[in-house]
Amino acid sequence: MLSCQLIMNALERIAPRRLAEDWDNPGLLVGSYAQQVGRILVALDVDDAVVAEAIEREADLIVAHHPAIFRGIKQLRTDLPLGRRLAALLTHGIAAIAAHTNLDVARGGVNDVLAERLGLEKLSTFVITHQEDGVTESLGRMGTLSASMRIEDFARAVRERLGVSHVRLAAASARPVRRVAVCGGAGAEFIDDAVRRGADVYVTGDVKYHDAQGAVEQGMHIIDAGHFGTEALVLPVLAAHLRTELASEHGEIEIFVTDTQRDVFDVIV
Repeated sequence: MLSCQLIMNALERIAPRRLAEDWDNPGLLVGSYAQQVGRILVALDVDDAVVAEAIEREADLIVAHHPAIFRGIKQLRTDLPLGRRLAALLTHGIAAIAAHTNLDVARGGVNDVLAERLGLEKLSTFVITHQEDGVTESLGRMGTLSASMRIEDFARAVRERLGVSHVRLAAASARPVRRVAVCGGAGAEFIDDAVRRGADVYVTGDVKYHDAQGAVEQGMHIIDAGHFGTEALVLPVLAAHLRTELASEHGEIEIFVTDTQRDVFDVIV
């Protein structure tokens, strides 16, 4: 077994805390740095299904992308969902760690995985968050396809490569697609940045109607592949990174990815 501190050290190498946005809440959110861990469950959210899975599979720690605790808590009520989950974690001795926007920005994190899954080449920064000593960090990525595509064909390719049931396309006329911007999760706030950077299409999630309309009016396509669909693909990669980083530590540890978590949205046709 290994301590939570050693696992936090490994996560710091994978996705340094300094990369996180100021409003974010990554790190150890439930448990103790001294807590011993033998089994880690990697998930997108610490929701009811994941907590139940962690209990059933006897995990000592959940490493999630989205923080189990996001905003300040003034009450811990077990008759409400958050309080019930936190109480279950504490009762069963399960710690919870989050790697959120720091994993979005990190090399090999959410956006690199998303860009590579979509077959993008010549990756570069998108929304710059930090520059120091010649190193530039950013949310999202810009990249190019090996050849131009019709937007309808690219949208189908996004659906297939992400393994999602559907995507939403807001097409800006017949503009061919070659230059692509991506931002996993909810990236609608960066639509204007994608336009300024010359993207033919922007792939993200949680896009509102008027935001998509504004993008189309500026001549850029939007593909909304969902919050879950653009982020869940990082989970096996994060698990692999953790195995690599912890391989040299003296202690046995098992790391596995959730097999119960699903997109909260279903598609009814």
